Amino acid sequence: MLKNLLFLVLILAATNTFAQDTLKFEKALTVASGSRYGREATYTDLLAWQMANGKLEKPTENGAFSAGKDGQKVLWKAIKADVNGRFSAFSRRSFQTTNNPFLNPGGIDRGSDYIYITYTSAKEQTAILNVIGGNSLFFNGTPHMGDPYASGYMNIPVQLKKGINELFVRGASIVPMIIINTKKLLIHTDDVTMPSIVLNQANGVLKGALTVSNSSLKDFDDLHIKTVLNGKQQEVAISRIAKLSMRKVIFELDANAITTPGNYNLEIQLVQNKTKVDQKTIVIEALANSSTHKQTFVSKIDGSLQYFAVTPQLNGWKPNSALFLSVHGAGVEAIGQAKAYKSKDWGTLVAATNRRPRGFNWEDWGRQDALEVLALAKDQFKPSDKQIYLTGHSMGGHGTWFLGATYPDKWAAIAPAAGYASLKDYGSADGKIPDSSKNIVERMLLRAGNQSDVPKLATNYTPLGVYILHGDADRVVPVSYARQMKKLLSGFHADFSYYEYPGGEHWFGDQSVDWPPIFSFFKWHTIAADSAVNRIDFTTSSPGISATYRWATIYQQTQPLQYSRIILTRDRKLSSIVGKTENVALLKLALTDFGAKTPVKITLDSLTVINYTTQSVNDTLFLEKNNEAWQIVTKIDKRDKNPLRYGTFKEAFNHKMIFVVGANGTAEANLANLNKAKYDAESWYYRGNGAVDIIMDKEFSASKYQGRNIILYGNSENNTAWKKLLNDCPIQVSNSQITTKEHAWKGDDLAAYYIWPQQDNKLLIGVVASTGVTGMRAAYANQYFAGGSGFPDFMIFSSELPKEGSKGIKLAGFYDNKWQFDEKNTAKP
Repeated sequence: MLKNLLFLVLILAATNTFAQDTLKFEKALTVASGSRYGREATYTDLLAWQMANGKLEKPTENGAFSAGKDGQKVLWKAIKADVNGRFSAFSRRSFQTTNNPFLNPGGIDRGSDYIYITYTSAKEQTAILNVIGGNSLFFNGTPHMGDPYASGYMNIPVQLKKGINELFVRGASIVPMIIINTKKLLIHTDDVTMPSIVLNQANGVLKGALTVSNSSLKDFDDLHIKTVLNGKQQEVAISRIAKLSMRKVIFELDANAITTPGNYNLEIQLVQNKTKVDQKTIVIEALANSSTHKQTFVSKIDGSLQYFAVTPQLNGWKPNSALFLSVHGAGVEAIGQAKAYKSKDWGTLVAATNRRPRGFNWEDWGRQDALEVLALAKDQFKPSDKQIYLTGHSMGGHGTWFLGATYPDKWAAIAPAAGYASLKDYGSADGKIPDSSKNIVERMLLRAGNQSDVPKLATNYTPLGVYILHGDADRVVPVSYARQMKKLLSGFHADFSYYEYPGGEHWFGDQSVDWPPIFSFFKWHTIAADSAVNRIDFTTSSPGISATYRWATIYQQTQPLQYSRIILTRDRKLSSIVGKTENVALLKLALTDFGAKTPVKITLDSLTVINYTTQSVNDTLFLEKNNEAWQIVTKIDKRDKNPLRYGTFKEAFNHKMIFVVGANGTAEANLANLNKAKYDAESWYYRGNGAVDIIMDKEFSASKYQGRNIILYGNSENNTAWKKLLNDCPIQVSNSQITTKEHAWKGDDLAAYYIWPQQDNKLLIGVVASTGVTGMRAAYANQYFAGGSGFPDFMIFSSELPKEGSKGIKLAGFYDNKWQFDEKNTAKP
């Protein structure tokens, strides 16, 4: 029967003088597996658990997959592809596998089906696997990123075995294809990041990026990309393309010969040792400098190429004008967002990307992308420091609420349109974040995601103007979300406007974002200078995300990732600061506005007065709370937790991180480590338009990779970089056990995610560890790339996690401010 699950169509195509066979399929099996993935650190996936533990039986039609809770067997069922080669899982009803909202928030069925397909290859060979749709997949047991948004650009090189090859795809609707080609190195033009050529600007050499795949069994370090544009050539070396992998690479193009608007052909050649191995042509647009356009930049997060869009100021850019940052909705490109706005005569509008049209919901790396673009735009357009504004639509409405509350001193006013405040209330594509749990471990994980609970930060809006726009007939994001925030703000906010557009659906034309009253509202709001702000009321969930408001910084918390708040009043006539704090261990105060040689009295929490005389006009004071008393700290240990390096685990994926794979163990362990790193790299590419260097442990050198975060895969026995980097870490993982200062767990089915500081003041080591192959397979799922998901500093679990969810977690929690274990901030079953 399995043989009959082979391809339906064999399409012979000639592309650039070489043949490629695209294999599609007509028959498959599907099962309602009951898997649950969302915005949490935990997930449930019985098929993944069976595969990790060697318990997965070969699917057959009407064969049993599992025994349901009602005693009935869950069976594999046969399905057929439609005329387009698309398979739809037989059931999309909700399977309530648990009463625990943490595992199944809202009882919503998200990706609970698996689709199974086989292909019989006449020989061992390499190919490209492209599965449109599906959240993730296993090909011959190896995990790969899916294509949940049906983008079509996941061209994954794979090795076919002689005989039966098995594909398991988690998802409800997929179009699977296997592409067998004679070229092992290919340029792909289905996911290109490109700038616009803007005439009469200093363009010169510009940067673009596209994907190159290597479906050979050899790494390539000697590749170049050569471009030809209107007779001008440019050539650059590109990053290594490892065997059986794909990577988005940066290239350059010389636009100096372009002098008139229009579309131009850009020839792109992939060159190895001066030999052209592939060639494609794409179109690039040249625009007048008054047109909305794209600009590219190299991100400091991972060294990849990103873009932002610009709607120029009417009649030309002028310094000291306004700057508007607009954040787009789910599925919307930044350039489309920017084009919805007419040019303003009093400022420039820039639209960030969130790294992808869906990306990270403007949280996590989406938040960082917005901040990168804001900094670049301020540097380029030199706006007035008093006139910076934030607005966005739909998911971007959430982004506006989130960024506005998280960084309230960056904006004069904000304007969310058709937005929802919290992922806990709305959820979006990856599901809702649960609001609470009775389980102590689950509460610890939720605490790591407190930054997503925007209403808890609502008092941060107090100094901002807020304009809320929502259509009263919106069925995508119901108007109840706007009314929720209107009611919340009405309790304390003196400066907000609210408008429900009569009959307005989710999108009612460009005025859904380019609404004139918003910009009129913006126009009479400005950011006050720090010297003029003498009262501070600021809340944060993590100094690592947001620490500073004006002249005060929450430098360290008492309870990590619980909410911290400061309410401070400064009186320069009396030379005093008086206030109260909540969950603050170390506070930093800038005393600039008091002047030099000024005696200052500071009273916090009605405790003993602190007397300090400023030495200069730029004094900064650190105050630490110990034993119910505040005292001056004269020396700060840079290794301690601080806003530049605070945790959690997700923070390690930053500062141009490099993946270091353990390859000093058994062949099976080494392969499991590599599979996990490649799956993470694919997921990072798909979700974040990113690119990551993957190296083997023997290639690692601290000096060579200085200034970069490091993600280690493996353990102390199979990753030779381990002892160089983690010798003093309290969490140790070997082939037989995981130990901490107080705990030990034995077995070959254990895994852990955690961080540890490098020997400097800002960089981190992220660790994806396991005691054995079964443990690493249980760690395959990378929930940490889901926007808003909460991961603490460390999380230790067994291979039971995919089956039992949080019951499979052994320990989770946060280090204290000295990077030591603190039992008060850990949780275990």
